[in-house]
Amino acid sequence: MSRIAKAPVVLPKGVEAQIANGLVSVKGSKGTLSMQLNEKVQVALNEGQLQLSPVTWSKDHVAQAGTARALVQNMVQGVSEGFEKKLELVGVGYRAKAAGKSINMVLGFSHPIDYQLPEGVTAETPTQTEIVLKSANRQLLGQVAAELREFRAPEPYKGKGVRYAGEQIFRKEAKKK
Repeated sequence: MSRIAKAPVVLPKGVEAQIANGLVSVKGSKGTLSMQLNEKVQVALNEGQLQLSPVTWSKDHVAQAGTARALVQNMVQGVSEGFEKKLELVGVGYRAKAAGKSINMVLGFSHPIDYQLPEGVTAETPTQTEIVLKSANRQLLGQVAAELREFRAPEPYKGKGVRYAGEQIFRKEAKKK
C-alpha cells in the first residue's frame, strides 16, 4: 500500500468531517471544503481520524488512495490553519494594490491590470511590490497565484516580472559583440 495512504488524517480540535456517498466534507474555523472521492478509494471516520484505503490492492487503486489522502489532508489543514502564497513584483514602476475583491497591477503595459479574485481568496499588499494571497483551498490559491504570475512572468535577462517569493530565476548573460 502507498506509504502516504497508510497514515490517517488527524482532525485537529474544532474541525469536523462528514462522509456521505464518497463525498468528504470538512468544516473548520476558516470555512468549509468538500471533495468527491474516486470510486477506487474508501474512507472511514474513527475517533477523530480519517482513514483512507484502496478498494482493491491493484497498483492504480493504491496510487489513488495516496493521492486522495494528500488532498484530504490539505483540506483539513486549509480549514484549520489556511494557506498563504507570496508574490513579488520586480521591475521599475511595477506595483500592485489590493482593493476589496480585486488586485490592481501596473506591470509596464499601456494599461493597468485589474484582476478579480475568486470567492474564497483574499489578497493583501504590505508594500507596493508584494502581494500576499490567503485561502483555505490550496488548489484555488495556487491557481490564482499562477494566473497573476502569468501576466508578466520573470524574464531571464534582467529578472523583471512577477515571481513567487524566494523563487530563483535562471539568469542568462546578455549578447556579446
